[in-house]
Amino acid sequence: MNQLAMVDTTITRPLANYHSSVWEDYFLSYTPQLTEISSQEKLELEELKEKVKQMLVETPDKSTQKLFLIDTIQRLGVAYHFDNEIKTSIQNIFDEFEQNKNEDDNNLYVVALRFRLVRGQRLYMSSDVFKKFTNDDGKFKETLINDVLGLLSLYEAAHIREHEEEILEEALCFTVTHLESVDPKLENSLKAQVNEALIQPIHTNVPRVVARKYVRIYENIESHDDLLLKFAKLDFHILQKMHQRELSELTRWWKDLDYENKYPYARDKLVECYFWATGVYFGPQYKRARRTLTKLIVIITITDDLYDAYATYDELVPYTDAVERCDISAMDLISSYMRPLYQVLLDYFDEMEEELTKDGKAHYVYYAKIEMNKWIKSYLKEAEWLKDDIIPKCEEYKRNATITVSNQMILITCLIVAGEFIPNETFEWMINESLVAPASSLINRLKDDIIGHEHEQQREHGASFVECYMKEYRASKQEAYAEARRQIANAWKDINSDYLHATQIPTLILEPALNLSRLVDILQEDDFTDSQNFLKDTITLLFVDSVNSTSCG
Repeated sequence: MNQLAMVDTTITRPLANYHSSVWEDYFLSYTPQLTEISSQEKLELEELKEKVKQMLVETPDKSTQKLFLIDTIQRLGVAYHFDNEIKTSIQNIFDEFEQNKNEDDNNLYVVALRFRLVRGQRLYMSSDVFKKFTNDDGKFKETLINDVLGLLSLYEAAHIREHEEEILEEALCFTVTHLESVDPKLENSLKAQVNEALIQPIHTNVPRVVARKYVRIYENIESHDDLLLKFAKLDFHILQKMHQRELSELTRWWKDLDYENKYPYARDKLVECYFWATGVYFGPQYKRARRTLTKLIVIITITDDLYDAYATYDELVPYTDAVERCDISAMDLISSYMRPLYQVLLDYFDEMEEELTKDGKAHYVYYAKIEMNKWIKSYLKEAEWLKDDIIPKCEEYKRNATITVSNQMILITCLIVAGEFIPNETFEWMINESLVAPASSLINRLKDDIIGHEHEQQREHGASFVECYMKEYRASKQEAYAEARRQIANAWKDINSDYLHATQIPTLILEPALNLSRLVDILQEDDFTDSQNFLKDTITLLFVDSVNSTSCG
């Protein structure tokens, strides 16, 4: 029975009229038999992996070929197989550079690639390496404009900049200007690389999307290595089968929740939530993490729609209190139509507690619940502002809205499900001291506000950063957008700074914040809510289309 049938119909609700799922039951068709990975495929993958590892080990670290090889392996999405080999090689490349400073290296492509790979491995290389390519006034030499590969490499490197790195700010302006006007007669593979980079640079792109698209680009580069290409395709194919099976299992869970009757006010986004989880963790070892994250993001999405697009303030007060208590005894205190969602939340924590207890990590749940409480209270604060017709000052808005965006809660859950032992100090660091967590939350919030606020303002909805900025500074909408983009760019620099300088924190801890920022950065419009175009195409590319097909969307 539809849970809303008994709800008071005299209440005016800010309904959003979201479109139905673009996927429906599609992924149920991926049965265990269909997604079976054959012994032959596993064997072939291992054989190819050994050959690629040999290639990686035998290519001298001092050679430019080593840089090209590591870059290709990373772009093709198979670097996770060779973490140790790549780490050792890049450390050697960095040590060699520090010793000799490679003063005679005037190849912009090589200098920028080495800079990006070294910083990507969390080793600090000064951006002064680019001074040799500038004039006395700090501008890049005009002679570089015909070096398209060099410009592309510099453009990619510039996205790993920190605050106060003026030379990289200049590099970004210079490369964008000249890459946008490159000769249309360029060979196809290079033109494709330029086009993809201008849409989304590697550093701010979702690694799975980079890999899927680069397979096709690499295939069309005449000098490509057949062995490496074959390995990348097979690896993608095997992971895709694993992801398809997980999607099938999660679709079954979602259908068993009877979402059509119990949450008709909410967006039906199971597949998009799984895409988000895969964007954070795509590797074979993270199956449990993806399942837990998908369920959490589903709960977040339904709750967001409950607070935003259905419930009244008077209904939300006891619901917020119930979530803070996180106890079955609170069930009777909330409206009957809210109970199925509350039960899903309780089940989610029960399942998490049960799995963590087996691993001797039950105390992690404390941190998950602390973040859940902050998050649900921030939603009520937004509902309060809306009820009282308040448009807060920008800083007050951001303090609350960077919690409602749920990034911090997802990040803490990532630490919980990563499969490693995480000391309490690391949880405390992430919550109280890190730059990556608040920066990632800010990127998610401001990008969400830029792409979603017009759609939301068509109905009764709280103010976004855009409305807050316009009111506080008597600014135009375009000025508010510009300020949001400036703050997003600065937040990316904060993330880059923690990556380079928070050396006491393992990459495993920092990577989810980077990946969550990437997931929202690639969105062009309000693509999560209206997932019929860009997001549908991206999901098709990753989870539906075969990597061996002749076209790549």
